[in-house]
Amino acid sequence: MSATASYLEAWGLTADAEPVVTPTSEVTFVHRADGTAAVLRVAPIPEELRGGALMAWWPGTASARVLEHLGPAVLLERAEGPRSLAALAAEGDAGDDEATRVLAETALRLHAKPDGVVRTVPLRRWFSDLLEASDDSYADARRTALRLLDDPWDEVVLHGDIHHGNVLDFGDERTPRWKAIDPKALLGESCFDYANLLCNPHETYEANHESSRLTRRLAVVASATGMPADRLRDWHTAWHALSQLWS
Repeated sequence: MSATASYLEAWGLTADAEPVVTPTSEVTFVHRADGTAAVLRVAPIPEELRGGALMAWWPGTASARVLEHLGPAVLLERAEGPRSLAALAAEGDAGDDEATRVLAETALRLHAKPDGVVRTVPLRRWFSDLLEASDDSYADARRTALRLLDDPWDEVVLHGDIHHGNVLDFGDERTPRWKAIDPKALLGESCFDYANLLCNPHETYEANHESSRLTRRLAVVASATGMPADRLRDWHTAWHALSQLWS
């Protein structure tokens, strides 16, 4: 019996289709015995284990609610709303502003601290490839990252991968409507969590870094979160360089 099949049996789930297999996980759309639509994700690698544990630690108000959690398996409420933040961002400046605001407000809600302890990776370790890069083209970004990491403004549990595909529509009747999935489970300054949303969606990657769009997005995030635009820009600089290094 496969790992996914064993959790289907243990939790009384009916699969709607065959599992979708990715390099890190198996994802299956399912229904519970009471008819509730859900998503079963089985992901045994360490990064995904941390993310699953973090999803279970969060109360399910700004992230998808966890219905079951055991080891590498997480059963999540299913997002069945019709809207997409990537599609919204593609509608023009007004849509992009709305999508940016939703992402920023979702990250802000995630930074509230539930009781208990959860396993995370410190931001300094997450940035180690940039901090150790010998390529002179990364020198300015490396100095910016060091300055930010050496003098953090606060320390919170971070999602670590807030973008247009990781905040989903759970429908009008839900409060809030938009919730996050697939965290990286990091620990560090809260301002970092807004950097990735400034770089996305991937379909408009080059345009995201144009001065006019970036300036507008910085203003939207600053308004939604109270973070200074210059601090947000610095984190964007550091994160953009790390992303380029990884790619």
